Amino acid sequence: MTAQEIRKAYIDFFVKQKHVPIPRAQLVPQDDPTTLFTGSGMQPLIPYLLGEEHPEGKRLVNSQTCLRAQDIEEVGDNSHTTFFEMLGNWSLGDYFKEEQIKWFFEFLTDEVGLDPNKLYVSCFIGSKEHGIPKDEETAKIWQDLFKSKGIETKIVDIGSQKDGDKKGMDGGRIFYYDDGENWWSRAGGLDTTPIGDPCGPDSEVFYDFGEDKHNESYGKPHPASDSGRFMEIGNQVFMQYLRTKDGFEPLKKKNVDFGGGLERIAAAAINSPDVFKISLLWPIIEKLEELSAKKYGQHTASMRVIADHLRGVVFLAVDGVAPSNKEQGYVARRLIRRAIRYAFELGIEQGICEQITPVIVGLYKKDFPEVAKVEKQVIETLVREERIFRQTLRSGLRQLNKTIDAFGSLTGKDIFRLYDTYGFPVELIKEEAYKRNIDISENADKEFEKLMKQQRERSQTATKGVFKGGLVDHSDETKKLHTATHLMYEALRQVLGDHVVQRGSNVSAQRTRFDFSHPEKVTRDKLDEVEKIVNEQIKKDLKVEWKEYPTKEAFKLGAKGAFGDKYGDKVKVYIMSAPSEKPFSIEICGGPHVEHTGVLAEGGKKFKIAKEEASSAGVRRIKAILK
Repeated sequence: MTAQEIRKAYIDFFVKQKHVPIPRAQLVPQDDPTTLFTGSGMQPLIPYLLGEEHPEGKRLVNSQTCLRAQDIEEVGDNSHTTFFEMLGNWSLGDYFKEEQIKWFFEFLTDEVGLDPNKLYVSCFIGSKEHGIPKDEETAKIWQDLFKSKGIETKIVDIGSQKDGDKKGMDGGRIFYYDDGENWWSRAGGLDTTPIGDPCGPDSEVFYDFGEDKHNESYGKPHPASDSGRFMEIGNQVFMQYLRTKDGFEPLKKKNVDFGGGLERIAAAAINSPDVFKISLLWPIIEKLEELSAKKYGQHTASMRVIADHLRGVVFLAVDGVAPSNKEQGYVARRLIRRAIRYAFELGIEQGICEQITPVIVGLYKKDFPEVAKVEKQVIETLVREERIFRQTLRSGLRQLNKTIDAFGSLTGKDIFRLYDTYGFPVELIKEEAYKRNIDISENADKEFEKLMKQQRERSQTATKGVFKGGLVDHSDETKKLHTATHLMYEALRQVLGDHVVQRGSNVSAQRTRFDFSHPEKVTRDKLDEVEKIVNEQIKKDLKVEWKEYPTKEAFKLGAKGAFGDKYGDKVKVYIMSAPSEKPFSIEICGGPHVEHTGVLAEGGKKFKIAKEEASSAGVRRIKAILK
C-alpha cells in the first residue's frame, strides 16, 4: 500500500468503528503562543483528553500534519524528518484497552498487510514505589492476538532501554519497560507527572526490519534500541490514573490516545527502514535525481535533507508562515536555506523551489485540498526566499573577504557569524579558505558547534506541558483569568474598534497574556477604559454558559473565533450574559471557564492591566492580572 492509501484506509477503518473524522489542525497553533508548532497528533486534543467535551463526540480520528524543529539537525539519516503525519484515534471516556489494541492490530495486519511475525510490542512494567501494577492486562490482550495468528509469544521483563542493551531480547515478543519508555504524562515519567494531571501506561508497537539491520555498537538488540533493526510505528496511551498529592488514583473517565507515524507505517509496508523511499517522499527524490543528474545512493543525505525540508516549508507556507527572522518564520527560513545549501552541493544552482514545490503539491492536493488552493502563492513565497538567499550568499562572500582582509584567518565565531547572519554555508566558507590558503583556528569547529547548539536551543519547539488555548493548567485561578481574557477581548473591541482580532493567548494562575491586532501603542487612558468595562461585567456577575452549534450558525450568532483557526462542522461556543441583556461576549472556545463572572472579584480583587507592549509588527500584547 502507498502512504496515501494507508492514510485513507486508516480513516475509513475507524469510521467503521463509529469514529468521527476531524480536520487537521494547522502547523501553527493559532491560539497558543507557548509553542511554535503542532508537534504531535494529540496536541490539539489535550483539552478534551483532560475532560472537556468534544463537539464531535467521544470517538475521533484524523491524520495530523506535524513539524518538530528540534529534529532539523538530525535529518539525513533514514528515519528523521522535521515534517510528518500522525494517524490518530481517540476514545474520550468510551472504549479502552481491549478494543483499541485489537483494532490497531487488525488494521496493521489485515488492512495494511504487515506480517504479524515482524511485529513486537512493549508494555509498562509497573512501579511498586508508586503503587502502579504491571500492565498485565495489555500484555494478555497482545498475547491472545498474536496467538490468533498462530504466533506463540514469550513475555520478557526488560526495564530501561540501557537494561535492554545489555539483556537483549531473550526470545521475547512482548516486553515490559519502565516509565522511561512506557508511561505517559505531559511531563514525562512517574516522578515528574504534575499533580492534577491524567496519566497512564502506554503500549508501543515496533516493526522488525531484520537482524542484518542491527548495529552492534548499540549493544544487544531489543525493540526500544536505537540500533536500526526496529522502528516504532505506533503508540497507544491509556489514560487511567490521576496524579494527586497522595499518589496515583484510578480515573473515573478513562481515555485512549493513539498516535501512529504514517511515514513509518508506510516504510514498514514496503519493508524498508528508509522512510524516504515511501510514496510521499520518493517522487521528490526522483525529481532531485533528474535535476542534479546524480543518484540517491551516492548523495543520500543531501537529497533527504532537501526532500524533507521543502516538504515542511510548503506546508508551513500553506498554513500562512512566510520566511522571516522571527519565531515560526525563522524556522521556515532555516529549512529553505538548508535545502538550498544542499541543492548547491548537488549542483542545482537555481530554481530548486520552483521545480520541487509542484511535485510536493501533487502528492498532497487530493487529501488536503487547501494545498492546491494556494499552490501559486506558495511557489511565489519560496521562490522569493530562494532569490533572497542567493543574494545573501553573494553578501556572505563579500563579508568573508572583509574578515580575511582584516584578520588573515578565521575563528569559529567568524564562521558562525557568516553562516547565521549571512546564510553563507559552512562548507563553502571552508572551501574558500582552503582555496586562498587561509588559516582556520584549531578550535574553530568546537567553537562553531557551541554557538550552533545555543542556536538550536533557541529554535526548538516546546512540545510538553502545552494546552490548546494557551492555558498552563486548569486550576480555579487559571479559569478565572481565562474568563477575564474573554471579557477583555470584547472590551478591547469596544474601546479600540472591530479591527481588534485575537492573535494568541497564554493564561496561568498568575496572569493572562493576550496578543491582538492593533497598529499602535494603546494609551493608558484607553487601557483604563478597558479595565473599567471588564470590572463592570465582573460586578454584573454574568452567567457563563456554553453550547454546541453548527459552525456556520455560530458565526451568524456573532461568535468570535481565533485568528486563522480551523473548525469542524460543530463548535463549542461560550456566552457571557446578564438576565434580559444582550450577551456581552460570544466566543468559540474549548474552555474551561468559571460559571459566573462574580467569582473573579472574590477577596476584593479587580481586573488590572499590568503591561501593554509590542509583540510583533501590527500586533500588541497585554499582560493582565486579578488583584
